[in-house]
Amino acid sequence: MSTSGYFLDVQSSALGRPWRSRLDPEGELRALAIAQIGGQDELIARVLAGRGVGPEAAQRHLDPTLRDLMPDPFCLRDMEAATERLRRAVECGERVAIFGDYDVDGACSAALLSEYLTACGCETVVHIPDRVTEGYGPSAEAIADFAAKGAKLVVTVDCGAVSREPFELASRLGLEVIVFDHHQAPETLPQTLALVDPNREDDLSGLGHLCAAGVVYMALVALNRALREAGFWNARQAPDLIAALDLVALATVADVVPLIGLNRAFVVKGLAVMRQRRRPGLAALFDVAGADGPPRPYHLGFLIGPRINAGGRIGDAALGVRLLTAADDLEARPIAVELDRLNRIRQQIEIAALAEAEAEALMSLGLEERGATVVVAGQTWPPGVVGLLAARLKERFERPAFALTLAGAQATGSGRSIAGVDLGRAVRAAVESGLAIKGGGHAMAAGVTLASERLGEWRAFLEERLGEAVAKARADAGLAVDAALTANAATPALAHRLEAAGPYGSGNPEPVFALPRHRLAEVMPVGAGGDHLRLKAIAGDGQAVEAMAFRAAGKKLGEALARLRGAPVHLAGALAVNRYGGRERAQLRVVDVAEAVR
Repeated sequence: MSTSGYFLDVQSSALGRPWRSRLDPEGELRALAIAQIGGQDELIARVLAGRGVGPEAAQRHLDPTLRDLMPDPFCLRDMEAATERLRRAVECGERVAIFGDYDVDGACSAALLSEYLTACGCETVVHIPDRVTEGYGPSAEAIADFAAKGAKLVVTVDCGAVSREPFELASRLGLEVIVFDHHQAPETLPQTLALVDPNREDDLSGLGHLCAAGVVYMALVALNRALREAGFWNARQAPDLIAALDLVALATVADVVPLIGLNRAFVVKGLAVMRQRRRPGLAALFDVAGADGPPRPYHLGFLIGPRINAGGRIGDAALGVRLLTAADDLEARPIAVELDRLNRIRQQIEIAALAEAEAEALMSLGLEERGATVVVAGQTWPPGVVGLLAARLKERFERPAFALTLAGAQATGSGRSIAGVDLGRAVRAAVESGLAIKGGGHAMAAGVTLASERLGEWRAFLEERLGEAVAKARADAGLAVDAALTANAATPALAHRLEAAGPYGSGNPEPVFALPRHRLAEVMPVGAGGDHLRLKAIAGDGQAVEAMAFRAAGKKLGEALARLRGAPVHLAGALAVNRYGGRERAQLRVVDVAEAVR
């Protein structure tokens, strides 16, 4: 820190960001208390304090447990009604229809529920819609098909909170509907027997940070208890709910929900289950993806999640559920190989589409990059990649972004937001005003369908609706730095200690460290297309540290690193362990750089 109020006096980095200490004066005192009372070393204490953890909660944060963090499932509105109906279905051996979304959260949620009900002796009919031909959420066709197959109960997971017309049809066909969702729900809810969603307006559980799989898991805890009280498990073995936490962890990380509270326990305990390789589908996918070392959040978010999503993006949307419920390696391995193949195809499609999307965004924003949001649309972009395009554009232009694919008279796509700007609320307002045909989501991600001819109105709506919030969010933005670090201190041992204080992600950001006045000795393009930059930084005492700047080549960060080669710089990034050839090395994942002014 410095007397200027900026970390290392960096007012404008290579990316135009000011660097600030994550800890304000109150946070500094909290870090000191954690170190003195909790017995943590100073660096870990600063990391915990920077995430709002007090000395009394430090140990619970480092070792989150379900016992401490899971509330009574009945705190969720409608959970009692959902539990009672599922209990009757189990006791009567009913055929239960499960409708899931086509992403990782939907696949994990459907697999969780199907596995449990199957273990109870129920027959389940699982349907994951095709993204292109069916679109998001329950359809009339799917409901009619469930009725034709003899189901009397339909359970939707990771969708359904806005599905008014399909559920009206279900009622006419004599089907009862339970919804387990986590997306923002409208004020007027669809007709259901139970709609369990911590983000419905009248839910007071305080669990709005859960993904759908987390909601389903709480439902299974409630159902398991109800069946035990009814004596159902007296003559048979109850399913192991702890073993199901691997799916909850995967969904929690892949759906990028905040890693706070109960979600932290889900991920920590779920990763422990994954290390046992008890689920054939996940074990096969870890192997095919070439994951190094024991399962970590990075693997779930960047290796496993994208491969499961690939089925829903450009292939068979049901592949994910089939993989996650596979009985053995013989069944799981071919599915894992196919998902890996689809993911490689998805990557190539994304590269081509992103070039078009970035060009359109630059033309729309102009050289000065004015505008609160980015909205792009393409005729040839597969619906399965528009969410990825929106995420890349959001990162590139540091503002909310929507990417839509044009199909005849309609434009359908996805949006991704920045912290402090609620996209889901904006989309709901567009639907209620009649501008959008349908849509929904949550604060950081949303989907929308509108008439192609109204794209101009959509851009104007977003500018008016989000302009003030985006301006404030961008003005407040800067790089929050946890602490300064030297090359000598950047060791695998420190990286392991930091990892133990995780998991990190949305709502619990990965620690960022600044290496002050290190000479940038090497800047070398690496990777299949030379997209990444491998760096070597040397401190004043001659100690060196390896670093990587991922997807930086040709971008502002990469250009700055190349220009500053040989010069003293301040490097900022996250410390990780690079495992290669049986050896471990500390590696800084660079997120920003600033010239070290003499």
